[in-house]
Amino acid sequence: MTSLFTCDASITIDSHLDEAHERGLADDVLDGLTRPFKELPPKHFYDERGCELFDAICELPEYYPTRTERALLQAHAVEIARETGAVELVELGSGSASKTRVLLDAMAADGGPGLTRYIPLDVAESVVRASAEALVTEYPGLLVHGVVGDFERHLSRIPRADGEQRRIVALLGGTIGNFPPGSRRRLLREIGELLGPEDRLLLGTGLVIDTPTLEAAYDDSAGVTAEFNRNVLAVVNRELDADFPLDGFSHIAFFDRQHEWIEMRLRALRPCSVLIGALGLRVEVAAGEEIRTEISAKFTRERVEEDYAAAGLRLDAWYEDADARFALSLAGRVS
Repeated sequence: MTSLFTCDASITIDSHLDEAHERGLADDVLDGLTRPFKELPPKHFYDERGCELFDAICELPEYYPTRTERALLQAHAVEIARETGAVELVELGSGSASKTRVLLDAMAADGGPGLTRYIPLDVAESVVRASAEALVTEYPGLLVHGVVGDFERHLSRIPRADGEQRRIVALLGGTIGNFPPGSRRRLLREIGELLGPEDRLLLGTGLVIDTPTLEAAYDDSAGVTAEFNRNVLAVVNRELDADFPLDGFSHIAFFDRQHEWIEMRLRALRPCSVLIGALGLRVEVAAGEEIRTEISAKFTRERVEEDYAAAGLRLDAWYEDADARFALSLAGRVS
């Protein structure tokens, strides 16, 4: 672990990746690419280039989730801040914290509860550091304690709340949908362990809507999502000395009606014999064979409530847009 401090000590950044992250990637690649149906987990999209591409995706006309969630935050942030009374914000998968500023503004505003500390957790250290440096300038007196890590493995590294101060733990962007039901409920239970009696989870979830709109959001006409999808192979090439031909795979995205989730896959355009040097592993990929790289589950209110109940949480508030495409919800621990 490394800790980095600014000269005024308003920023602390703890890194928990390094060799452990490389082992996590190696383990995921070894496990996922030796299965009969190959897959890679979506968390490995987000190297520096992947973060840049995802930011670009969020600005695309087809990709409604980001702007819809931002509009919901703008409409309800003041209410959320006042209802929770939170003065500390923990954000899982924080990225550049662009949407988060809406909530930070509401917490810091006159008449709001106040704002003392922001704790972003993300796998990209450069992104965590850049957003921390920007935020302490924008919000005088704010302390930022960045955690560079994987929220599937490093939730325990999030610092505890100071005293009796209330906190919001935010998981936005529909990220919870990247997990299948069992893993999703396990993650929600682990997040619940971060909550004190007065703390709240703020969760963003995409909702089930018409298939054409859903599929267009994950297969844009400009091809940005396709490049983002193939970037996971670039990560494996760089980090594990592999030789995936990026131009040998096409991007596939479709809505699975049975599971009510979007699947993203990479389909081999020709036979590939890939050597992953760091693992001493050769992977054969047949022409037309697919590697699943992401699921993005879509929800109903009932499903969210069921997941909360299974994780020992209760739904306290529900906010959705007029077209019922996206929802924010607040949840607390069941006493």
